[in-house]
Amino acid sequence: MPDVVMYSTKFCPYCVRARMLLEQKNVPYTDIRIDEHPDRRAEMEQRAQRTSVPQIFIGDEHVGGCDDLFALEAAGELDRKLGRE
Repeated sequence: MPDVVMYSTKFCPYCVRARMLLEQKNVPYTDIRIDEHPDRRAEMEQRAQRTSVPQIFIGDEHVGGCDDLFALEAAGELDRKLGRE
């Protein structure tokens, strides 16, 4: 399974929803909390070319934010990207 990385903040409702989906699917992920590590925000912005949270990566692929993650799940594509097929 490719590494999953999410840049987030603690109280962002979209971050909370994305965490819940990953946890419901038992997907291990690294949660880089930019509210606790503000120095990592520039890294997120450079990788994602976006400034909002969450920003989610599966392996080297930027899949987007919470809505994008849920859209992948609804389309049946998330498991494929996670190497679960």
